[in-house]
Formats: sequence, structure tokens, C-alpha cells
Amino acid sequence: MKYSNLYDMHTHSIHSFDGNHKISKLCESAVKKGAKGIAITDHCDIDGEKLNIDSLCTNQISDIDACIDRFGNSLEIIKGLEIGQAIYRKELTESLYKKYEYDFVLGSIHNLENMEDFYFLDYRKLDFNELMKRYFSDLIRLVDFGMFDSLAHLTYPFRYIDKDTRDCFDYSAFDELTDEILSRLAKKEKALEINTSGLFLDGFNDTLPSERYIIRFKELGGKYITVGSDSHFSEKVFGGIEQGYDIARACGFDYITIYKKHEPMLVEIK
Repeated sequence: MKYSNLYDMHTHSIHSFDGNHKISKLCESAVKKGAKGIAITDHCDIDGEKLNIDSLCTNQISDIDACIDRFGNSLEIIKGLEIGQAIYRKELTESLYKKYEYDFVLGSIHNLENMEDFYFLDYRKLDFNELMKRYFSDLIRLVDFGMFDSLAHLTYPFRYIDKDTRDCFDYSAFDELTDEILSRLAKKEKALEINTSGLFLDGFNDTLPSERYIIRFKELGGKYITVGSDSHFSEKVFGGIEQGYDIARACGFDYITIYKKHEPMLVEIK
């Protein structure tokens, strides 16, 4: 491996509704790949009607603890969660934060309130500009709410826009909104995620967000970067992470960030 201290800070196990492998399988794969550490960050889409938070968190943490006992000498395992749509259920999110002792929380928005996940939308039948304005405006609200450590996949909807229609949209039209998000992240000393899933997604071939947003985060005073594969399969953990490290360095960051009890810890890119 190119780097000696690789961490994948965004992974999903069977405790995610769309996960495929046990946490132990993710850890086995990480060890085989010579990784330094892995964060297990299962989905907790807080607005989900069928979500049972106590069942999710209790079972997931129990499995993580078992893996820490098993792999602790060869792999650093970070207890994490990806809380989706926190601003739509603020009191529930705050309760979750207080009840369970996680090291690391990703904040994300996968769908607008009372809408389907961006994955399912047909962007050719929607007002793309209005949709993205609403999305980025809600991300501003999420940053202000602040119940997370790193903002996941800033440009999440871009991952699902059909490659044949992607060039039809002017992404720079939203720069004022994304600058506001990145500026507020920096002021709150929150991290920005380099999500590498787009690097192994057919027809996308980019990170979420792309380099220009990462550079802009640095220009606006951002200090903390996390890098995550967003993998839902054991064989894909650490997918694109080395490229993510390359990008972080090219954008002016000498360190990536991991978290312990929500406290940022800098790890040199080397």
C-alpha cells in the first residue's frame, strides 16, 4: 500500500438497512489490506418510519466491541454512526447522542423531508436547480445544528444523476450555498468528508465532493478532513482511500482526521 496509516472513516455493515456483511468481515478485509484503522458508521436515517434506534445501536455497538476484542491488536476500530436527516428529528437526534457513546458521527442528508432518497429520483422530471437549492439549504441547517463530526458526501445527489444528463447542469450556480456550508463547517471546526465511493461508481469517476470544493474548504479555514469509502461490502472497504489521501494532500492538507469520543485526532498523511 502507498500509505502506512490508512483509515477508512465511512463503512456499512449488516446493521445498515442496505449493508451486506458482518462487521467482522469488514475488519478481516481491512486487516488483509494492511489498514491502520476503520470506522464502522452504519446508517441511522433518523426520519425513517421503521427505524428502531435502540435495536440498531445496541446490536451494532455489541458487535463492534466483539471485534475490538478480536482485532484490537492489529486494527484500530472506531465506533461510528451515519445519522441521516438529523434536522428533521432534532430531539430524537439529541437523545441518541446522549444515550450512546460513539466516537464518531457522520452527518448527512440522503433525502429532503417527506421525499424519497436522491438515489430514486428521476432528475429529468424535476426542477434540478430548485431541488439542489433546497438540498444545500438543508445542509446549512444541518451544519448549524451541529450534531455530527464530519459532513458526509457534500454533493451526494450528484452521484445519482445519470451520466448522460450530468453535463446539462451548472453546478457553479450553487457556489454561494456551498461556500456558506464550507465556511460554517470551518468556523464550527467540523470536518469535511472526502467520500471515495464515486471513484468506483460506473460513469462517475470523482470524489464527493470533487477537488474544487475541498480546496475551497481549505481556503475558507477548514482544518479537518476525513476520508471514507462509503463501502457496503467487505471487499470494497478502503476502495479509493489511497486516492482520497492523494487528493487531500493535493488540496493542501497534510493530515487526515480520526475521532475518539468526538474529539479530532490528526493523522499525518505518510
